[in-house]
Amino acid sequence: MAAHGALAGGAFHLNDLQARYPRTIGSDTSAFELRLMREDDEAAMLAFTRSLPAHDLLFLRRDIREPKVLSAWLRELEAGQITSLVALHDQEIVGCSAIARDMHSFSRHVGDLRVILAPAARARGLGRLLIQESFLLALALQLEKLTAHMTGDQEAAISVFEDMGFRPEALLCDHVRDEDGKSYDLVILSLDVLAHQSKMELYGIPEAFD
Repeated sequence: MAAHGALAGGAFHLNDLQARYPRTIGSDTSAFELRLMREDDEAAMLAFTRSLPAHDLLFLRRDIREPKVLSAWLRELEAGQITSLVALHDQEIVGCSAIARDMHSFSRHVGDLRVILAPAARARGLGRLLIQESFLLALALQLEKLTAHMTGDQEAAISVFEDMGFRPEALLCDHVRDEDGKSYDLVILSLDVLAHQSKMELYGIPEAFD
């Protein structure tokens, strides 16, 4: 997966996104289309989020199965506070990623990365792809750090993020609670964007982003 030479040149800008998406990856039998999330995705996104196991959404700050929450997400897209990708298979949303940032805070150099996959789309490399693409988005947004939240029992997801360069930074005990009242720890991982970019360039990995 390349950034059309952008990483090799040390930069990737918001203007590059329009040329990069939409794009199709994978084989004919297991192909995904990636593109930037749009306002007219609201109904399809609501169907997608409501198809997910409730436990998969515990790491989020808000319940995106609620129409008013999803509408707020779309407004934040328009305002530039969130940048999101959707992954489609056979015209159906099967995954998405989002980078949320607060331009009015003292942490405006930090983006909060969220990746969600439909159960049928897992173990097919889509999660890794969305993390890689989100790294490029972070460069385009001139972010210096990415964070990711997961419940402690999401071991497979944590392993994927760690394989992609994220490292554990904090553990919040009993921080989230499911609909049955059971509490779960929340794991916070982080990635130094600029250091990760330098490491990739050192090992000649930028060419892999195509």
